[in-house]
Amino acid sequence: MARVLLVEDDSQVGELVRRFLEREGFAVAWVRFGREALKRVGKEGADVVVLDRGLPDMEGLEVLKGLRSLDPLLPVLLLTGRADEESRVEGLLEGADDYLGKPFSLRELLARIKALLRRAGKEGRRRFGPLEVDLEGRRAYLEGEPLRLSPTEMNLLLVFAQAPGRVFTRGELLERVWGPEFEGSERVVDAYVRLLRKKLRDDPEAPRFIETVVGLGYRFLGD
Repeated sequence: MARVLLVEDDSQVGELVRRFLEREGFAVAWVRFGREALKRVGKEGADVVVLDRGLPDMEGLEVLKGLRSLDPLLPVLLLTGRADEESRVEGLLEGADDYLGKPFSLRELLARIKALLRRAGKEGRRRFGPLEVDLEGRRAYLEGEPLRLSPTEMNLLLVFAQAPGRVFTRGELLERVWGPEFEGSERVVDAYVRLLRKKLRDDPEAPRFIETVVGLGYRFLGD
């Protein structure tokens, strides 16, 4: 599920866009102020930002510059009521990936967001705080640095990342990662969870990613 950060101070427009994108399967975080948007991206990240140029606390282009300093590759779609060519060019030159004038069609907004995600290669990516998992490319990054995971460690991480919040028993993980023909002990799951935690720099006493559910198994903390 791709995460959209919507930065829009108009309550009517913001609510309309939020509801539409959620119906289309996106996880939408809606904020009304530029400083709030920068704080959220710095703390939690996003897959794409839909940014209104006219905000009450900051000019949209200043927010755009701040977003670029936090994540140079973050796709940003700029919304504006200014229809002149000079305004569009100015926004693109400042680093916006795309530009949509108000009023706009929700279907066109959706198409542009999907196009940005495809170009950024983020349709199959999920972010959990400082951890980003590329489900299709079988890669993972912690604080922007690639993780060196064995095939089994990666398979385990992919199972977790595709179902954040779900409790997996050791038996379920054993079947999903090692396959139904595996005849070893469920203790191998605990061993690989320890290895994965070490590479994720995850403290089992205060987990950021993998939580032990006593008497059941493990839960990936993502949502």
